[in-house]
Amino acid sequence: MGTAERNSALEKAFSGERITAEEGLLLLSEAPLLELGRAADAVRRRKRPDNVVTYIVDRNINYTNVCVARCAFCAFYRKPGDPEGYVLPMEAILEKVRETVELGGTGILLQGGHNPTLPFSFYEEMLRTLRREFPSVHLHAFSPPEVTFFARRFGMALTEVIGRLKEAGLMSIPGGGAEILSERVRGEMAGGKATVEEWLAVMREAHRQGLRTTATMMFGSIEGPEDLLIHLQHLRDLQDETGGFTAFIPWTFQPGPATPLQEATATGVDYLKVLALSRVFLDNFDHVQASWVTQGLKMGQVALFFGADDMGSIMIEENVVASAGCRNRTNEAELRRLIADAGFVPRKRRTLYEPAE
Repeated sequence: MGTAERNSALEKAFSGERITAEEGLLLLSEAPLLELGRAADAVRRRKRPDNVVTYIVDRNINYTNVCVARCAFCAFYRKPGDPEGYVLPMEAILEKVRETVELGGTGILLQGGHNPTLPFSFYEEMLRTLRREFPSVHLHAFSPPEVTFFARRFGMALTEVIGRLKEAGLMSIPGGGAEILSERVRGEMAGGKATVEEWLAVMREAHRQGLRTTATMMFGSIEGPEDLLIHLQHLRDLQDETGGFTAFIPWTFQPGPATPLQEATATGVDYLKVLALSRVFLDNFDHVQASWVTQGLKMGQVALFFGADDMGSIMIEENVVASAGCRNRTNEAELRRLIADAGFVPRKRRTLYEPAE
């Protein structure tokens, strides 16, 4: 494809017409950064004509770091029997939630490693206890690889796993563990956990049972441009089918001294291009989130002009990215100021994008 085809794809993006995966690949490879950004900004402004940028006050609680998946990009997990492995006692989890509520938080993100020592009743009781003690707090928990692990570990169908977790208090499912939804890439970096089809199957079943979910993508390591479009196509197709995704959150791989995988290829320009392309390609997603946690607050601010309409969480607590050495932090007042200084209207939200103020 040449300049004419690239310009045609850009024009389709500007006008809101759906682009193909081939056109998406062309834009990612050849479109000037600012032109692609302008197209993404046009999409965002059509979806959010009120000029609002949302954010949430919540906390990411990692209830265990013991894991048998052994992902090549992860510095957080510990093998079973490692002296640094832990399982948080329920009282410690409750104290973290109390602190979150006192800070104005409205939700809890619960994620952990694939710990082979915990019974299924651990997860059900954790949810029940939190729902009983904090009925107003939204429980956003257990990414698709965790749900897949539960199904394998306890010999249950996905329908039963999700149904029982929902009955215990699960309110939505985070989109973590997607990395790149390309079997080639997953085989190299995350072969010990959910396959592409298993990740999608969890989301499809969650949507069928009335649970909303997010979708993510971790890029900038060993994938190629084609893998990114395969990932986005999977998400768009499933959203066409179910409509269950609330938002898409792309972020870049953060290598650290303890991550087996050291190959990091994404620059700030790459991040903005992928973000912008995502906003254009995922025309059936209402929201795209800026990843200031990996990119820094100033790049998060710039991302608002490249398709993002949400700044995510103030991150009262975050352990997985921080374990690789990336430790960006903020508070609610600063995040509101950053949004306003960029010319947008800051608005606090809850997990499913309902207003929180």
